[in-house]
Amino acid sequence: MSLISSLTSPSGLRRVLWADALSGSGSAALHLVLTGSLSSLLGLPGALLIGSGISLLAYVALAGSLALQTVPYRALLGALVLGNFAWVIGCLALLFGGLVSPTPLGQAYLVVQAVAVLVLAELQWMAMRRTRGATMA
Repeated sequence: MSLISSLTSPSGLRRVLWADALSGSGSAALHLVLTGSLSSLLGLPGALLIGSGISLLAYVALAGSLALQTVPYRALLGALVLGNFAWVIGCLALLFGGLVSPTPLGQAYLVVQAVAVLVLAELQWMAMRRTRGATMA
């Protein structure tokens, strides 16, 4: 079984959801606990970091609850995937939109966030498509 097939299987999806919840928890903690330092280092507004940190807490709760299910509820998994794709678009908008002026470290942070979340979103999307014929709660 290939790595992609393994990660998009039902048990693999649960691992991907846990990875998503854990990485989201780490980002939320960084954004909320180190707001001032991150704002200076990354060139991103503190209010943006706080807002994203709070949003991530709700997201992490959803990802964690789905990871606990043997077969995640399809509509909620779809919402999670859409949230991930929205996060990627948000990172790219911050990077290229001209609304903020991230430092070079901030630019790298946004690229890493976008790539990591895109990989998670794609694995979740592939798992949803793969299980389309299967019964999902």
